[in-house]
Amino acid sequence: MVVRTMRRGWTLLRTEVLVLPSRIVVLVFAVGLLVLPLFTTDPYLLRILIMASIFATFAASWDFLAGYSGQVNFGHALFFGTAAYSSALINVNLGISPLLSIPIGALLAGVVGVLVGVLCLRLRGPYLSLTTLVLPIIVVSVFFAIPDITGGELGIRRVETITRDRVANYYIAVCMMLVLCFFLWKLGNSRFGLILHAIREDQVAVRAAGLNTSRYKIMAFGISAVVAGLVGGFYGHFVRSVGPAVLAVQLSFEAVIFGIVGGIVSIVGPVAAVFILYPLTELLADFPAFQEFRLLAFALIVLLVLLFMPRGFVPWVRDRIEQVCPSCKNRNTRGRKRCRVCQTDLSD
Repeated sequence: MVVRTMRRGWTLLRTEVLVLPSRIVVLVFAVGLLVLPLFTTDPYLLRILIMASIFATFAASWDFLAGYSGQVNFGHALFFGTAAYSSALINVNLGISPLLSIPIGALLAGVVGVLVGVLCLRLRGPYLSLTTLVLPIIVVSVFFAIPDITGGELGIRRVETITRDRVANYYIAVCMMLVLCFFLWKLGNSRFGLILHAIREDQVAVRAAGLNTSRYKIMAFGISAVVAGLVGGFYGHFVRSVGPAVLAVQLSFEAVIFGIVGGIVSIVGPVAAVFILYPLTELLADFPAFQEFRLLAFALIVLLVLLFMPRGFVPWVRDRIEQVCPSCKNRNTRGRKRCRVCQTDLSD
């Protein structure tokens, strides 16, 4: 059984991963993250990568909702913050372990996502974006009005951590990111993802084909909210406090920026953007000469990417190392003579 599983895994690796440069890069990146603690356990570096893993998953969940289904959400922090607050309150007030409070918080975030999806069902374009932008602001105002429960401006303190071992926290964050992002990528490339693509391009045509577009849009909201909620709950237990910052408009816009810079409708794009920009800005803060200019450097990088790579960093790089078959639309290594799937001539 073990030998058969290993053979099947090697066949899948050889035929699906090692055939494209972009997938090889993703594999090397994932393996590099997993083996990194074998070479260094520097607490500062591990903390940066833990936070990058959290924000990468958060940005990928936004990409799944906005990129695949076309429902551009400017208040995605609502799901992140709902799970963070819920998990922290359950842990502090009821004494429930983080291993249980985080999934509960994620489920509550999913319920909120479904409710938001129903509320915004008839909205599209800027109307949807502005409505979702207002919702976290309303929730923050409500939380300020009940400080005895939510802690008001100070938030919730003394939240229990999953483990005090920094390496263990690192592996939890990295494995959570890899599993959730792979799940979103597979879902985006499944029949469900194709229907979301169609809804984004022409919702009327999809409805005319007999598909319930409302159900798919609400499901996209719910799935995206659960994924954002899982990392939101973990974030609260990792930093051991939850405050209004987890619902801030800035956090929502960071997900939008990472998604656009990395390349939407890819899942990989937002992850790549976070792991490039977040560590860079954090490391620049260590140098006194750059402390006041690190946000300016972040803004300049974003501006340059938008000017010269309008589709995002990852699509720009991928288009230079791979090509799309005109017949079956599968990607192939650039310079290949025939398509690896349908054997169409690619020499032109």
